Order: sequence, then C-alpha cells, then structure tokens
Amino acid sequence: MRLLAALLAATSVVLTLCYPLAIWYGQGRVEPRWLALLLVLAAGARLPAMKASVAARWSVAGALLLAALTVMGNGMLPLKLYPVLVNAGLLAAFGYTLSTPVSMVERFARMREPDLPPAAVAYTRTVTKVWCGFFVVNGAIALGTALWASQEVWSLYNGVISYGLMGVLFAAEFLVRLRFKRLHHG
Repeated sequence: MRLLAALLAATSVVLTLCYPLAIWYGQGRVEPRWLALLLVLAAGARLPAMKASVAARWSVAGALLLAALTVMGNGMLPLKLYPVLVNAGLLAAFGYTLSTPVSMVERFARMREPDLPPAAVAYTRTVTKVWCGFFVVNGAIALGTALWASQEVWSLYNGVISYGLMGVLFAAEFLVRLRFKRLHHG
C-alpha cells in the first residue's frame, strides 16, 4: 500500500511539473475537454493524501471543478487556472500552519533535526511566511498570465520561470540557513 501511495505522490508531482508544457503542446492539437483528463489524473493522484490533509481535499475538489468547467465549455481558461489553484493550495497549507504552534517549515526541519532550539523555531516560522509570500506573488502572476497573456507566455512562466524562481528561493534560503546555523550554533 505504501508503494502505491508513493507512486501516486510521484505521479502527482510529475503531472504538476509537466502540466503547463502539456497544455501548451496540446493547444490546437487536442480539444480542451480532452486535456481536462490531465486535471482528473492530477486529482486522482492526490486521493491518498485526502485522508491526511484538508488542503489535499480542497486541491482535489478544485482540480475536478476546473476539469468539469473545461469539459462543459471546452475552453482553455479553466485549464490555465490550475497553477493558480496549486499556489492557492500551497498558500493555504503553509499559511494554516502559521496559526498552529508548529509551522510547515518547522515540520520539515524536525524531520532532520528533532530538537530545534528556540531561535531555529523562530527562523522556520519566518521562512514559512516567506514561502506564503512567494505563493501569493507566484499565484497572482499565474492568474495574470492565465487571464491576459498569450498561451506561450503562460506556458513559459508557469512551466519554466515559476519553477526557476522556486529554485532560487530554495537556494537563497539554504544559504541563509547555513549562515544562521553558523551564527547560532557556533
């Protein structure tokens, strides 16, 4: 059962990463209602996570709603809104943890280092806020490209640039974390 859950999680990640490029490639070649199957597959891959996460349930419901709207109207806009949904889901998941004692980034950090000092706990809360800011900005740009940009610009931003920006944020945070550890842990 764990293997199946791991395969579905990997499928979900691959679908999310490749989704904008698949939509770009499919435009003009495949009717949007058939491209909506990608959303159904993405939602299906998230099913095992639904038991553990409210955000996963909303994500699945949102993907299925976008797929239904695409099938009914046979238009591209609902398909182009999926990256907005992904960012909103991540914002909700990370943002919710800011109202709890343990932030999302602290949860990740405790997987590697169970005994975090108070300074590190505060640092992880700040990093969680930074990621929330990223998801707001990235989601807003994804929405802007879905509503007003060409298909090529939408695909370039949502399929390449946004992942590059995410990588830059990961790398910058890693460098800041190394400096933080050096200053606070001797």
